[in-house]
Amino acid sequence: MAAQAGANSPQAVTEISFARQLSIAVESFWQSSARNRILGFAVALLTVILLTAYGTVLLNRWNAPFYNALERRDLAAFLQELRNFGMIAGCLLLLNVIQTWLNQMTALHMREGLSRDVVDQWLKDKRAFRLSVSSPLGVNPDQRLHEDARKLAEMTASLTIGLVQSTILLVSFVGVLWGLSSEFVFHISGRSFYVPGYLVWGAVLYAAAAALLSQLVGRNLSRLNAERYAREADLRFSLMRANENLEAITLARGEEAERHHIHQTIDGVLGAIRHLALALTNLTWVTAGFGWLAIVVPILIASPAYFAGTISFGGLMMAAAAFTQVYSALRWYVDNFGQIADWQATLMRVTVFRAALTALGDSPSNGGGLTVESGPRGLLSLEQLEICSRPNGSGECEAGFRLRERDVVIRSGDRVMINGDQGINRKLLFNALGGLWADGSGIIRLPEGEPMHFVPQQQYLPDGLLRSLLVYPEPSAGFTDADMATALTRVGLGRLSGRLDERSRWDRYLDRDEQALLAFAGLLLRKPAWIVLEEVLEGLEPDTIAVLVSVLKEFTGSTLIYIGRSDDFLEAMSPRLLHLEKLDVTS
Repeated sequence: MAAQAGANSPQAVTEISFARQLSIAVESFWQSSARNRILGFAVALLTVILLTAYGTVLLNRWNAPFYNALERRDLAAFLQELRNFGMIAGCLLLLNVIQTWLNQMTALHMREGLSRDVVDQWLKDKRAFRLSVSSPLGVNPDQRLHEDARKLAEMTASLTIGLVQSTILLVSFVGVLWGLSSEFVFHISGRSFYVPGYLVWGAVLYAAAAALLSQLVGRNLSRLNAERYAREADLRFSLMRANENLEAITLARGEEAERHHIHQTIDGVLGAIRHLALALTNLTWVTAGFGWLAIVVPILIASPAYFAGTISFGGLMMAAAAFTQVYSALRWYVDNFGQIADWQATLMRVTVFRAALTALGDSPSNGGGLTVESGPRGLLSLEQLEICSRPNGSGECEAGFRLRERDVVIRSGDRVMINGDQGINRKLLFNALGGLWADGSGIIRLPEGEPMHFVPQQQYLPDGLLRSLLVYPEPSAGFTDADMATALTRVGLGRLSGRLDERSRWDRYLDRDEQALLAFAGLLLRKPAWIVLEEVLEGLEPDTIAVLVSVLKEFTGSTLIYIGRSDDFLEAMSPRLLHLEKLDVTS
């Protein structure tokens, strides 16, 4: 038997083109609940940016009369121009403040939309679990869901606003600079001539040289940023994993081993940062060098016309200021090359992650040959069930098992126990019934309209109030305090009935036996019609097992399917026995 690998398996989604990355980002934005708010803020921002550009043009025109007044030593004109400056600068200040607030609100809503969209894609149709067992992308997704999503939203807003603002300033001042260029008449050997758009072409050539050198020096920045984020995610995961298992680490005297492992992870982060720091240092030679030269370059370019006497001192300063505005707009790419590289790395990490999730599709069996579908009410069918426990990634199965009984029908109210040969990973059958494992073949038909309640051996106790944990994931408002107290008392946890509204790390406060008792108290409250249990009675104290078995006997109308080797369940429930046997995959 071979494990059927889907063509859109998430393993294949490791690198995608930049165009595809942008497509995924746009799709995420368009599906976002924050889309209309973002568009509203974008319109307001565009309006403010246009007004700011207009004010900047007025401020540039102010240069000529102001400096000419200085040159003439005209005090009255000088004071008048100072008043004009105050009005223009005051309006620009107000616009700057409004733009800053709009920038922050736009970034906020972009992060809201992106974060919610990626989380929704992650916790949908069992994708999070399926990605965690099928692709390295699912090992530590918290970095992509939190830090990468935050950076992508904030940097997208910042860079987009900067690009739009620079473009508008460029359009506004190119005309001004072109008009000023007509006044730049050169005199050489008794001949006079002028170059159309002389100042514009000077700004373009200067910015192009800066952009070209930045591209050559910083071409590896995107890759280095992506590498750094990957190493940061490894460190975050190592710290989180150590924190979640402090008790086991301490009892095993494993602090030194964990310290060594975490230090190795830190070394990986530091190495990535060193490479990135060197690349940014090299890029600074270009960006800072061209930045300092920009102080004198406009004057140098315009000085021939000034010394020839064809423009006044005020005209020179106006031309220099306009040149600076055009050059600043043109060199936006240079100034932001490092941020653009960082943004590209973040975009790649978030969109690759989202693409891997959507590639899984909505079908629980996507990517494997085992089919899970709906069947008649009151019946659970297992047809020719074979499970591959170790697929090799190329469509072949290296190890697996099957249900000896080839066609099985479990009816409502049955008691069934499924055990098997030594060494068989029965948990995979439990996961297959829940739609979490698709490698194998055969058909699982679940009773239509009758949800199945799964009780794993390792309980999950989320952070929250005890009443919420008791009936997770259902809302606790559907159950009275009296019913909850009765259920807790029935399983021997009556001491907790007065702590329903207490928030604590219940996964650390309660030991494994108490967590199992809490899970069965939840069963008593919900009374599900179909209950699938995965080795929940193995490894518990005899008194705990006795309580749990007595609780199971009360579910007279429910179907109980126990996957495991519990003698206590076998003796108390007299179940129908099914057997798992190893699969011969050598043929």
